[in-house]
This record gives sequence, C-alpha cells and structure tokens, in this order.
Amino acid sequence: MSGVYRAVVKVADKFVPTKLRPLWEHEAGPKTIFFWAPAFKWGLVMAGLGDLNRPVESLSLPQSVSLAATGLIWSRYSLVIIPKNYSLFAVNVFVAITNLYQIGRAIKYQQNLKEKEKVKE
Repeated sequence: MSGVYRAVVKVADKFVPTKLRPLWEHEAGPKTIFFWAPAFKWGLVMAGLGDLNRPVESLSLPQSVSLAATGLIWSRYSLVIIPKNYSLFAVNVFVAITNLYQIGRAIKYQQNLKEKEKVKE
C-alpha cells in the first residue's frame, strides 16, 4: 500500500460510524483491493450495457466470448477464495450475462445472414 493511501485510511478511520465498523474492518472491505477492484469493474458492466444499443454487425464475437468466459471464471473464483468476495462475484456475473447476451445477438445475426444468402441462390 502506498503511504498516501495509508494516510487517507487512517484519517477516514476516525469518521466511520460504529455500525459500519464490521464492513470497514472486513477482510474484503473498503481498506482493500478486494473492495475497490470489483467497484471499478462495474465500468465493464456499464460499457456492456451501452453496447446493447450497438448495431449487431459491429459486435466483436471473440471479444464477447472472452469477456463472458472471464466473467464466468472469476465468478467461480470469487466464491472459492477466502474470504469469499460477493462483490467480485456480483460484478462478474453481470459481465458474463451482458456478454452472453451479446454472443446470442451476434450468432443470431450471422445465422440470418447465412439464411439470406441461401434464399438468394
């Protein structure tokens, strides 16, 4: 941890209410990377949700497959590590779901293209 981060946490410690102390002191709480990494990973979910409006012909199937696989793998991992990281689990489930939906859109589009080509013949 950097000195600046430790100083910020030390100052913030004084302002955390008693009821929130268990969360604050948790092994995967706001003092750790186990809290902040999943928090920032929600940006991938937001980007994926934004891509739902993207024209299907511009979707990258390999990118969607890799993001869906990553989401599934990390979802599993987040439940076997100690301490279990439910925040990491939730964000990765959403990464997987949004990209599995995009994969479905892309495959359906490719199948429709093949059908249109057969009709032309």
